[in-house]
Amino acid sequence: MSRNKGILLIIWTITACLLVILVPKSKVRHAVVAFLFKQAITWLFGLLVSEKGLIKYPVRFFKKANKSSFSFEYFIYPSMCVVFNLYYPTYKHRAVKLLYYVCHAGFITISEILAMRYTNLIKYVKWKWYWSFITISMTYYSSHLFYRWFFKKVQVVNDKV
Repeated sequence: MSRNKGILLIIWTITACLLVILVPKSKVRHAVVAFLFKQAITWLFGLLVSEKGLIKYPVRFFKKANKSSFSFEYFIYPSMCVVFNLYYPTYKHRAVKLLYYVCHAGFITISEILAMRYTNLIKYVKWKWYWSFITISMTYYSSHLFYRWFFKKVQVVNDKV
């Protein structure tokens, strides 16, 4: 196995362990909703960016499926979104909420930059780090809006029963 695939497996393992540790049993339903919604969004953005040749993923699983990264688009980013939504500071000041967005999107963007510089997992072709930061922030925002809407609807239905 190559060094890069080993790194990818380590990232998968860490991400899976984080989900097991950080998602309480009472919030599994919440986690699934956040995960699947983020997956749908990253599938769209990931395909668009990779198929247009803006980003390349030289080392990845499922090379013949499409040009996007299964690991990042379908598991790592959605998993980070689960943590984002479950621990969102709902009742805090707007500045705290903004900092929460910046920290989460910043962590993923910095991780992506490190992966780009020191591994062969991702290569920017016609892409810049700030586009990653912006798109990650936007997808977090839309995911959180959906998450709030979805569970508000569920709460209303449960209250009526």
